[in-house]
Amino acid sequence: MFKPSGVYAAMLTPFKADGEVNEEVLRQMVDFMIAKGLHGVFPISSVGEFVHMSLEQCYRFMEVVALQAKGKIAVTPGASSTCAENSIKLARKAEALGCDGVVICPPYYYPISQENMEKHFELVADATTLPVILYNIPLFATPISSDVVERLSCHANIVGMKDSSGNMVELMHYMDKVRRTGSDMNFLVGREEILAPALTVGACGCMTASAGIIPEIMVGIWDAYQAGDYEKANRIQRAMLPLIRAMFAAPFPVGFKVALELRGFAMGPYKQPLASSEQENLQAVKVKIKAVLKELLEFIRHEGLDKAM
Repeated sequence: MFKPSGVYAAMLTPFKADGEVNEEVLRQMVDFMIAKGLHGVFPISSVGEFVHMSLEQCYRFMEVVALQAKGKIAVTPGASSTCAENSIKLARKAEALGCDGVVICPPYYYPISQENMEKHFELVADATTLPVILYNIPLFATPISSDVVERLSCHANIVGMKDSSGNMVELMHYMDKVRRTGSDMNFLVGREEILAPALTVGACGCMTASAGIIPEIMVGIWDAYQAGDYEKANRIQRAMLPLIRAMFAAPFPVGFKVALELRGFAMGPYKQPLASSEQENLQAVKVKIKAVLKELLEFIRHEGLDKAM
């Protein structure tokens, strides 16, 4: 059964002025990620603002990505929702499109117990034949406890977990408890800042927004680690930190969209209107992102990390 491994991009969403997804730009993004050597893509993601999209828009987004990928890269769409009913609809659509798996975070907005959360994951996993990747994202949803992850790892088609906590201590306990069950579930980090150290303790890759913005860097870390060049992996890891800080200086996910625009993709209007003070600050943030991205692209060239085909 498919299990996620390597460098995956959590895909941002390009919007048109009428609020619909810009499918032309979306296809360009998929082609870019394939050419840069990514191992997979995660459409309908948090950074992709899936909460602002209707089920029909999510279905179409999946379809465009799946068709454009054409089996050249793994496609694991998000199937997250506030309820199991809609998560199941999204998972079944992904299954019908021939996707490789689905990524599911806990139900958000309403408070939820660990027991209820576990039941939610079981209902969705039982309703699809696709491999399921759990998604721990404490910034936006109730954290998944290590006990729940331990039990869910024994489910036949729960094959992996994306951990966006950024907490290496929690990651260690997740992995340890799962290994003790005999499960070989794969763990990927959702914070780009810790890919290199996470690989050293047994993580199997990453699923991050920056993988779609600076894929050369994220693939470079992965390749260096696989080759046993740990000093190089750490050097590349450190090089990208200023860009991450610059992107997070704007309201999420605006800074990430600014960076992707600088790489040549028209991301369109922001779904969440910015206040006048935020608009003023954004101008300074754009200048900073442009400067640090320029430095990073020079680093990529110097290190020979560009794998464009």
